[in-house]
Amino acid sequence: MRIVVVGGVGGGMSCAARMRRHMEDAEVIVLEKDPDVSVATCGLPYFVGGEIEEESALTVQTPAKLKAWLNLDVRTNHEAIRIDVERRAVLVKNERGEEWLEYDALVLSPGGEAVRLPIPGIDRPEVRTLRSIEDARFLKAAVNGGAKRAVVIGAGFIGVEAAENLAEAGLEVALVEGAPHILMPFDQEIVHPLRVEMRRLGVTLHEGVSVAAIHEAEHGVIVELTDGTQIPADIVVSSAGVRANTELAESAGIECENGAFNVDHHGRTNIPGIWAIGDAVNSVHAVTGSVRPVQLAGPANRGGRLAADDIAASFGATGNARPMPQPLATAIVRVGKLMAATTGANRSMLDSAGIDYRALHVMANNHVGYFPGAVQMFLVLYVDLNGELLGAQGVGEDGIDRRIDVIATAMRGGLTVEDLMDLDLCYAPPFGAAKDAVNLLGMVGENVAQGFLDLWYPWQLEDMQENALILDVRTPAEAEQVHIEGALVIPHTELRERMEEVREAAQGRFVAVHCRSGMRSYLSHRMLKAAGIPSASLSAGMLGLEAYLGDSAPEVLVYGD
Repeated sequence: MRIVVVGGVGGGMSCAARMRRHMEDAEVIVLEKDPDVSVATCGLPYFVGGEIEEESALTVQTPAKLKAWLNLDVRTNHEAIRIDVERRAVLVKNERGEEWLEYDALVLSPGGEAVRLPIPGIDRPEVRTLRSIEDARFLKAAVNGGAKRAVVIGAGFIGVEAAENLAEAGLEVALVEGAPHILMPFDQEIVHPLRVEMRRLGVTLHEGVSVAAIHEAEHGVIVELTDGTQIPADIVVSSAGVRANTELAESAGIECENGAFNVDHHGRTNIPGIWAIGDAVNSVHAVTGSVRPVQLAGPANRGGRLAADDIAASFGATGNARPMPQPLATAIVRVGKLMAATTGANRSMLDSAGIDYRALHVMANNHVGYFPGAVQMFLVLYVDLNGELLGAQGVGEDGIDRRIDVIATAMRGGLTVEDLMDLDLCYAPPFGAAKDAVNLLGMVGENVAQGFLDLWYPWQLEDMQENALILDVRTPAEAEQVHIEGALVIPHTELRERMEEVREAAQGRFVAVHCRSGMRSYLSHRMLKAAGIPSASLSAGMLGLEAYLGDSAPEVLVYGD
């Protein structure tokens, strides 16, 4: 029996290795069009910046080692260019020419390639993507060779990582993103701290603007933006997204949608004997039900293993071929001293899917405040009206990965927001708090579900200013630093004695309460509710409001001298 795997990174290699453990006597051939196999592509930006010092660290396996360990026939510089479905054969091109290779089972894991922007000058030698070791070698050589200025086009995960590492290597870096803000999988209030940190690293951000052209210059190039800005650069990294490699699949009549393969829950395509996995495959999002590729290493590797189980089962091997789970697209990125992570759906995805939700914001320390090194985390959790967990995001210097992983696990396990209160999580002063941030999210969720807490949100500010009384329950000193124009300032410790003052100022209107992070406004909301005054507490407080407004905050809020 012969299994042919097209693609020797991530999902492809996971599938091939699993196949060998299932079927010792099977012939397992891996075709990889590039010279390297099993490359740690996620590490490329860190190699360019020098944090990963040795190039060899990026090559997780070699064909010789895979042959010795697993008896896999790994053929690099071999590109699959066509499939003959009737013959069950794939046409392979290598340095010797072309040959047909027959198969009993074919696994497609071709991955994707960087989107090539249709702009003048994109083919100049100073412009590279960051998808291969060859790309990384070029960029590292440029950095070591004295490059001083870089432009990164595209502020997704790879683009941001490239900009961070080039800046840390000492280059003057500009990051250009055509969308409204960098890192679009994250919501605005999570992005702004990352934006501030990028600037601290020395990266100049150009958001909501695109590259018009790349021009030759006396030294390097000039990157011209659509707003007329001219940016000189020695190197340009084009990281404007990834397009799935579907040409091979289309030659076999495999169904594609949204530029990626359609497969069932075992990775089977519509063509018998052909499976597909990885970045080029559509997935059904676990929360929204949207169909799109999820181009992350974790789902690709797990998909390879599960496809191998199904292939083995279809050929009579024992074992359980579990269906592939719908992905939550859990991901994390580092930006300087900050980390940001996400799982499930963000606000725009929920809005597009027409899902009703509540947003729960929590500001909490990574561990107890009295222990040295405590830093603040900013978390947001989305839940539906029944308490089902829909998604979460967080940003901070430490501890974000742990909290988002816990929530991702809770989502996979079908827990509700109130269940988060009851999770037994690690606690000791250096590591956490007796009420962990995840527990706090559960408590806030329970309060909201039971009508104990009503919330208003940063995106409702304009409506609240027009139709409600804004009540600021911070101290006058805090309000002098920054406040909402027209807000009534009454410290929460004085609110009980000054309740009639609030009633008179409100004149029957709703009262929108806020403090710095949400705790004092929650207490004040309970006092107002007891006094019969309709009110709500600003989720995330002034800190969250400023983060949501981002660079426009000085135009909306009143700042002191």
